Formats: sequence, structure tokens, C-alpha cells
Amino acid sequence: MLGQVVYAHQFMNLTGETLTNISLFDCVCTNLLCDFIALAINGYGKVRPTDAITCFPFPCNCIRELLIMMISLLDQKSKVSHTESFWNHISKLLRINLLNDNREDEHTHFSLNNKDPLGFSWWLLVHLAELYQYTWDGTVDDKKMKANWSFAENLLKLSCDAKAGVLEEQLRMHLQCCLTLCRVWDSNLNTVTILWEYYCKNLNSSFAIPWLGIKNFATVSKTPFSLLELVRSCCMDEQSPDLYKTTNSYHFFLRIIALQMRKETNGTHPWKQIKGRIYSKFHQRKMQELSETGLMHFICLFLLLARTAEVEDVVSRATDLLGTLTRSSISVANKGLIWKGLFAFLLIYEEKGLDISALADHLSSSFHQVAKEFYLKTTDHSRKQTLWILLSAYIDGVQEVIENSSHLHLSEEKLFNEGFSMLLPACQISELNFTLSFLQTVIAQLRCVYKRSAQSLQQICTAAVQNVPQLSVAKERHLAIATVLWKNFFPYLKSLRLSQTPPPQLADTAAGFALLTMDMPSTAPPDLQPQPFQSMMQNFGWDDMINPHLVSRFLSHLIQNNDVLSHLAGNGFVSFQTFTIRSWFRCVLQMHVGKTLGSTEKADTGKKYADQLMEFTRLVFKLPEMETLLMKAKVELSSLKLEIKPALSLFIKVIGKAYNELQNLSEKSAMVSKALEYVGDIFKYMKPYLVNSDPPDSILLLYWTVGCLLKSWAAILATSKAQQLLCSIIDRLLLPLALLQQDKDLPTAKLAAIKENLPQCLQGLSVISSVSQTQGSYIRQQLHSIVHQYLGRFLPAAPSPSGIVNHPVLLAVCEPASIPSTVLLQKVILQVVLDNFMHFKGCAPPPRLASVLAFLHELLRRTKQTDQHTVIEILPAVLKCLLFVNELQVKKLSSEIVQLVIEDCRLSVSEETSIKLASVFRKFIEEHVAVYDQQVYSVMEMISILDRSIIISQIPILTQSLMNSEHKRGLGKNNAQRSAYKKLLSCLGVDGEAEIAHLDAE
Repeated sequence: MLGQVVYAHQFMNLTGETLTNISLFDCVCTNLLCDFIALAINGYGKVRPTDAITCFPFPCNCIRELLIMMISLLDQKSKVSHTESFWNHISKLLRINLLNDNREDEHTHFSLNNKDPLGFSWWLLVHLAELYQYTWDGTVDDKKMKANWSFAENLLKLSCDAKAGVLEEQLRMHLQCCLTLCRVWDSNLNTVTILWEYYCKNLNSSFAIPWLGIKNFATVSKTPFSLLELVRSCCMDEQSPDLYKTTNSYHFFLRIIALQMRKETNGTHPWKQIKGRIYSKFHQRKMQELSETGLMHFICLFLLLARTAEVEDVVSRATDLLGTLTRSSISVANKGLIWKGLFAFLLIYEEKGLDISALADHLSSSFHQVAKEFYLKTTDHSRKQTLWILLSAYIDGVQEVIENSSHLHLSEEKLFNEGFSMLLPACQISELNFTLSFLQTVIAQLRCVYKRSAQSLQQICTAAVQNVPQLSVAKERHLAIATVLWKNFFPYLKSLRLSQTPPPQLADTAAGFALLTMDMPSTAPPDLQPQPFQSMMQNFGWDDMINPHLVSRFLSHLIQNNDVLSHLAGNGFVSFQTFTIRSWFRCVLQMHVGKTLGSTEKADTGKKYADQLMEFTRLVFKLPEMETLLMKAKVELSSLKLEIKPALSLFIKVIGKAYNELQNLSEKSAMVSKALEYVGDIFKYMKPYLVNSDPPDSILLLYWTVGCLLKSWAAILATSKAQQLLCSIIDRLLLPLALLQQDKDLPTAKLAAIKENLPQCLQGLSVISSVSQTQGSYIRQQLHSIVHQYLGRFLPAAPSPSGIVNHPVLLAVCEPASIPSTVLLQKVILQVVLDNFMHFKGCAPPPRLASVLAFLHELLRRTKQTDQHTVIEILPAVLKCLLFVNELQVKKLSSEIVQLVIEDCRLSVSEETSIKLASVFRKFIEEHVAVYDQQVYSVMEMISILDRSIIISQIPILTQSLMNSEHKRGLGKNNAQRSAYKKLLSCLGVDGEAEIAHLDAE
């Protein structure tokens, strides 16, 4: 107060009841307020626009309390004495501050330079307004605060004055202050009118502040829901400290409209007072002038009005105005924004429970036109890319409407017209996956709402009958939606089911339709009736012609659903588990990828398919039928680590074990039928791999599987029911036509697969040949052919440790197996070797003799159980090798084979074995000693080292052969021959010496 001292007696009379010097009192109050304003101006220089609401103009609490008391005093005095109120004083002083002219009042003294008087006035006004919530003694009063709208309106006009050049960063602060005043003061629609006059001229502005960063710039909302969320946030009474940074001035304007619309105005809704002012600003020319940002602002305004006023009237008006935009005058981006806005209106309809048919028809009609152009082959690729922007916007909009609908009973089926049936065939793979993902969401939401509605209907039927009609109507709407989905989507999906490269989302979508048939079977098309769910399972899960990736993904969705299992079992469809297991078996053969992958992309794809197949395997092993098989085989599923190949091997073994434990013939017959159903027609769905012999991993897996089947299912395959499968395995896998043609050879992949899995196949076939009652001789014949073909193919040209030891035919005999089948297989192998690999042409040895002998040696050495009679049969050929071949390796191997044969026969207690062994040597001597006497004696000498008794038993034959030779020669004694013979006899001990004496005595 500029140092002026004022005494109390100047304010009061002798009684102290009334003020005596009004002009002096006003002067003092004015001076006090001027000082306060001067202090506030000093503080305002440090206030940033972002902090205007949270930074207060009161340096300390005492000034704040003083102002509260002045408010109470001046307003009370104004009521009693009709003097100026507190707001009048402040308004007058701030007006002087705004005009920077103190000539209006001689008591005002402003000496400070205020660079932003308008912003300061807003700032001071909003913080002074908040003091009105307190009484003179500082307690909070809930009564309506006294407003100062007249001054605030003047400030608002200055803020919106184009000549004033108020920047966006200042305007935001002004409107944030205005919004705060709207919260604490009563309704004032003039604020909306003033602001609308400004913003209707600036709708195309971005209202951005560069220094706040790129996030602050105007952006078009991506989806209808985000657009509506933006408007919802404007309708919320939010007082976030970050509001300045996150809300532009136009959104502050929308918040002010929403706040004013909620205020009471003497019984008249604010909408009726501002409706004409807003509508009148829009016409065709104005609409065509709107940029994308302007169109965004237009849509936000009408969305806000729709939420706070008469929704149908506002939407009708907005639709009419948007309809004035001709197709040629509007860009695709603007068209997409319009669609988003219309979908946002639909979301408001859903919120308020209003029927959407009219607006949905309008939108779907536009969508149909765009989809038709997209479908035409004459539309070039770039144009289609542009159209896809619109189509994807429509799809997003429909999805959000469906997701945000609580009951789906407001004509939502109108959104799914024939445009989708034209859209789907024209989509690229990414576009198709996007659309199918949307369809899955729609089906899932429809099923969820339908089930909830059905439960409610069931509850109401038992409680309150009067509510049933409303739910019945909802049910009809649900059926209508399902019907249009089947009509406009499913035909194209069905046409894709036989594709060799189906889109990944096809299985998920088909599974959704399958589940839909469980809930609403009557809506399915006629070609799926009368059992639509089973038809869907057959079309997408059990048909052997369907791509395995599609099958595994489709069935994985369904078999993990207990409702599906109950539904199928409840309808008496008992074979569904068998069909599912068969599909899994096929998928394993066709999908399993080994480790020989090339590029990273292939490896990623292989990993994805492997994971998918692993999940399918896990679910299949949880089927009741599979659990029963495992339980019978006493296998604990919880202890298993279900890798693909081990799981397949376990499955095959479990079935074989279950069959072997059965005693009843009828049960065995049923088990055979079930097992054959599980594997299905292997050669039908593996034909492409067999024809092309590619990929190698698939060929290898097929032969591995067949090996497991032959070994574990030998008893099953020996039955007449399995004869066709067994013959196909032999004729098409083990003895294919190319194997028997000299000018052809098996592809490398097949030959490698056969080599790796031949041991199991031979073991299984040997068992089958021994137990089969109807085709044992045929199988033995085929087994003989298989051994013949592959023994030679895998036999190296010269003996090598790995080539002989790891020969698949040898491994088949040496691996643990049942004794009867091992002996039988060994007998077949020895017979094949004898018949095809040990034939001498005169004295000329057969090819690869050393390798053959090495194989025989290893076979005899490693087999514990042998058929001595068969083993003895190979001796003549081996003895010929000793007789005619001088190669050291051949002689060594031959000698060791003879030793093994003799040792094996020595273990036999059968006299017949000894007799047969002796007859072999006798025949050998009789056939060769006359010509090859020296070589025969040498062989006998070597054998005598192994078993002297054998040669001693042959002395009479040897002596008689000598006599016959000399007699035939006619020259008397053959001293050379006798000398060689005596050398042999000298090795035979006493019996030999006696024979030598006998010869000398002649």
C-alpha cells in the first residue's frame, strides 16, 4: 500500500457497527489487491504453461487466507450495501492489466511490465475461483461457487481472437483454465458458442506444439474403438497433471462441451440451445474443404455429441453430412476415416442398446462396392493395395463392434454381407490370414454370447416367464449371424481344404465353424447336414487327402475340448477316436521333419511344424481310447517324454503287446481290425513321397515305421485280415519293381532308408513266416528274395570291418529276437548265400568271394543258436574255396569258417549231425581227390588240426581213393601221391601210423 498507514478509527464509528469512509475502504481494498496482483505477476514469470493449474499465485498461506477473508468481506458488503463484489474488483483490475492502462481508476498503481497479460488473467482467475469454496474462517463450503463468467467470456474472446495471434501452447493453457472454471462454476453455454466460432474456422489445423515432440502432433486414430476412447476421455471429468501435454486445445474444447452438456440449465437441455449453432456451420462446401485432420475433428465432435446428446439425431445428421462427399472428391484415407467414424457411432449404438440396422446397411453397402472392385481381375495390384486399406478398416470396425457387443441382438448380422464372399478369393496370403483371424474372433464372440444367452434363457424359463421373449429375439439374432457367416465365408474355406499349401489360419477358422455346429447345428449349410459336426470333422480332420499341417492344427483345437468328446460320444459316434488316431498317425509320417534342414527359414518352419505336431501328439495320447491301450500295456503316461518318433514307436509296440495278450479269438479279430484302422492306407497318403523319393527324411521315417510294424505287429500282420497291408509292404517297399529290373536302380534315399531299417523288417517277416497259417510259405519265399536282393547290394567289393559288421542282413540275425525266428532267418540267409554267392564255375571262384566269406564268418561267429544241418550244408562250398583259391585272405576266412562249423557240430549231441558232417567230407574227397590229390590232402591236413577224428573216419575213403587212382593210372604205385598221403596220415596219430604200415606192407 505504498507505505500508507491507515488507522482503524477511520473505518469505524463510535459504536463500531458501520463503516464510515467508503471511499477510503475501497481504496485500501484496491491497493491490497493491486499489491497481490503485482506479487502474482512476479510469480507468473516463472510459471510454465504446462504447470499453470498446479502452480499457485499465493506466495504464502497468509496471503491466501487474507484473500479468502477479503472475498467474504467484499461479497457480504456487496449484498448489504450494494457495493462492488470481490469479482468486480478483480475484473476491473485485470481489465486494466490487460489494457495496460491505469487511467480508469486513480487508486490503481501498476508499475510492472506483464508480457502475457491474457495468460496471467486466466491463471489468476482460475486460482481465485477455487478460493470460493472456503468460508471466511477457512472451512470448506459445499454451496455453489459464485461465478465470474462475464469476465471469463471476455478472456475467452481475446484467446480466440485471430488478430491476437494466440499460439497453441498459450491457447491450451487458457482452455485448461476455462475447463477448470466450467467444473467449479455453473453452466455457461456462451463459452461453447465462443469457442465453436473459433474452431469451426480452424478444423483443419493440427493444434500441435512443436517443442512437445512428435507424439503431440495430430494423428488419426487407428481403429473405431480408439477413436471412441478418445471421445470418452473427453467426456470424463479428468484432472490429470499431464493433461496439457496429452490434450490439444481442440480436445479441451470437446471437454468443455461435454462438461457443459452435463450441467443443468433451468430444465432445458443444453443440446437444444447449441444444436443449431453447430449444425449450421456444416454444409457440402464446408465438408469438401476438410482435410483428413479436419475430418477427424468433425468426427470427434459428432461422436462427443452423440454420447452426450440425442444419439440418433446426431448420427443421422453426421451421416447426411458425410454423404455430401462424393466418391471422386474424397481420398481413400478420408474414406477409411469416415468408415472408422461410422463404426464408432455403431459402438455408441451398442452402448445404448439401439438397433444398428440402418447404419449397418449403409456401411455394408459401401463395403460391398469396394469388395466388388477388389475382386475384379481387371483391378491392378496397386489399386488393390489401396482398396485393402478400406477393406481392412471395415474388418477392424466390424470386429470391434462384435467384441464390444454384450448381447449381439442389435442386427449385427447386417455387417456380414456378400462382400466377404468376393473379398476372400481375391486376398493375398497375408490379407487372407488377417481376414480369417477376424472371422475366428467373430465366431468365438458369437459362441460365447450365445451360450451366455442360452443359460440366461434357461434360468429365466424357471423363474420369470415375462423376460423370455427378449432373449428369444436375441437367440434369433444369433442364429441370423451364424447363418450369414456360413453363407458368406464357409464356401471359400471349404474350397481351400484340399489345397497343398493352405493358409495357417484355415485350421483355426474351420475349428471355429466346427464348434459353431455344436452350438447352432441348424445354421450349418445343407451339405453338412444331418450331422454337421461329424461332417466338419470328416472334411477337415479325417480325410486322408487333407494337408497334414491343416489336420493336426484343426484336430488339436478340438480334441482338447471336453465338450467335443462328450458331444461325439453322446451322439453314438464311437469311432471318432479311432479316426483321430489314424489322422495323427498320418500326420506323423507326413509332417515329421528330421535334422537335415537347410536355410534358417526352413529351420524355423520345421520348428513350428514340429511344435505343432508335438502338441497334437500330446493331445492324442490323452484320448480315452489311447489311455486304455497304454493302461493295458502298463505304461505310465506321466513318465513319458513324448518326442515324435518315440511316441510313434510306443504306440505301435503297445498295440502289438495288447494283441499278443489277448486269448479270445473274437477279441483278437476285433483288435486286428482296430489296428488296421489306426494305420489306414499308408500307401495312399505316402504315394507322393514314394514316387518322388523325396524328402529323404520322410522316406526314412516311412521305412522306420514299417520296420516297427513288421517287428511289433508280426502276429497281427500274419492274419488274413492284414494280408493286403503285408503284401503291399513287401511289394512296394521291400521288393519294388525297380529293384528287380536290371536297368534300373533304387533312388539313393530309398536305398539308405532300407539299409537302416532292414534288420527290423527281416526280423518281423521271419516271425510272420513262422506263425502264419495261411501264407507262411509265401512269406518265406519273399523273405528269401529280400535277403538275396539286399545281401548282395550292401556287400562291399572287398572285406572291410564296417561294411561286414554293420551289414543290415547280418544285424537282423545278430540283434536280440526270439530264438525260433532267429534260427529261421539264419537258415534263410545261409541258403541264400549258398544258392547265389558260392557257386564256382569250374575252378573259377564267384565274385566278391572274400566279402562273402567274411559275411559268413561273422554270421557264424555272432549267432548263438544255429541249425547245424543248414550250417553243414555250406561246408562243401567253403572246402572248395580252400581247394581252388590260393588267396591268403580267402584261405584264412575259409579255415575259420570250417573251424566254426566243426565246433558248432561238436556241441551237438545228435549222432545224425556227426553222420552228416562225415558224409560232407567223404563226398568232398570222392569228388576231388582223383584230380586234386595234393590239394585235398592239404585241406584234410588243415582240418585234422581242428578235429582229428573227422579225418581218421575218412582214412578208408582216402586209402581207397588212392588205390583207385593208382589202378586207373596203370603204372603201379604213385610215389608222389603216396608221399603226400603219408604226410597226412602222419598227422593222425596211431591210426595214421597203422595205415602207413598197411600201405608199406602192400
